[in-house]
Amino acid sequence: MVDAIEGDEYALSTTPSVPRRTSKLGIVGAGAVGSTMAYAALMRGAARTVALLDVNRAKVDAEVLDLSHGIQFTSMAEVIGSDDVAVMADCDIVMFTAGAKQKPGQTRIDLAEATISLVKNVLSGIVEVAPNAVYVMVTNPVDVVTYAAMKISGLPPGQIFGSGTVLDSSRLRYLIARHTGVAVQNVHAYVAGEHGDTEIPLWSSSTIGAVPILDWEGTGGNGPLTREVRDAIAREVVESAYRIIEGKGATNYAIALAGSRIIEAVLKDERRILPVSSLLDQYLGMSDVCLSVPSIVGAAGVLERLEVPMSSDEIMGMRRSAEAVRSVARRFGF
Repeated sequence: MVDAIEGDEYALSTTPSVPRRTSKLGIVGAGAVGSTMAYAALMRGAARTVALLDVNRAKVDAEVLDLSHGIQFTSMAEVIGSDDVAVMADCDIVMFTAGAKQKPGQTRIDLAEATISLVKNVLSGIVEVAPNAVYVMVTNPVDVVTYAAMKISGLPPGQIFGSGTVLDSSRLRYLIARHTGVAVQNVHAYVAGEHGDTEIPLWSSSTIGAVPILDWEGTGGNGPLTREVRDAIAREVVESAYRIIEGKGATNYAIALAGSRIIEAVLKDERRILPVSSLLDQYLGMSDVCLSVPSIVGAAGVLERLEVPMSSDEIMGMRRSAEAVRSVARRFGF
């Protein structure tokens, strides 16, 4: 009996250990958004390996070196990069940030042609080396690009989606919190539809704590969220990106943090509700268009789209948003 136990122990000690599967994040584009997203993901300890892909090899090598020098101060991770798609092999999630840079005065729609051309050139090769990854399109115009990328890649809806209005919803919550004087973490509100000029704040389902925003009477000297106040906040949500681009040339910090939140929802299978852009199928009568709606996001990507309560005005706004996105997609043959 003793001999058998000793033999088993010996056999166990000589059996080679199987390496534990670790998470790998791929980021396409090492520009302002891509490199900042890599930094945010490292700071949050989102993935064990962060891989950067960019056509500018000198740029990507420099970003990898700079990020790697700071690993001592983050959770243990490895940063790699290349101009070869092989660096994306076996990624669990790929964030696509590469695209034409938005200039002052340009709308996101103005960027569509150049960005879709880039997606055509790059995406299929990445899917070949990382067929099981969840793909998140971040580059603008994100709804049109997401729809085009889904058609180009052949990936199923859910496995590929856009960052959508996750950032817009964060902007909305920040502005509501600033007006009401409460912590932004206690504001629950979504922006839906296009990530762009036709997006819709879903006021009818928004709350501060457990109080519906439309019933908020104000506190601490801060008044209620009247129709005029809500309209002003909605305009600022849409226009803030243009103000940032005019002042500093690009938006990168907030979208990188929003992207890192999506990364964690996927890699940790959180089933978190996020307003990402994915293909709608009979969602309030809307189909065959990528728009942002509150969705459950987990390891397989978008798991379910939630039909939240909307007013008739909000539903009409969503349909206008859908038509705006469809018209641009048709312009480019999708």
